[in-house]
Amino acid sequence: MSDTVVYTVKEVAKLLHSSPNYIYDLINKGYLPAIKLGSVKVLKTSLEKFLIQYEGNDLSDIDNIKSLSNLKLQEEQ
Repeated sequence: MSDTVVYTVKEVAKLLHSSPNYIYDLINKGYLPAIKLGSVKVLKTSLEKFLIQYEGNDLSDIDNIKSLSNLKLQEEQ
């Protein structure tokens, strides 16, 4: 258990160069697993799995996730 690391939402937002509100949206919509221990926390392993699972995707609009390869095709047209 000593290797287990938990992050606050604010720490996750800083790591991902995003806003805490966006991280809460990811959690609330079920994309990023979290746990509430006083405040909402994200396990390091959950964050790593999330990043691997969604690598290569555009999550700018989490209600409409797109592949980055599709985005490149649209930009070329």
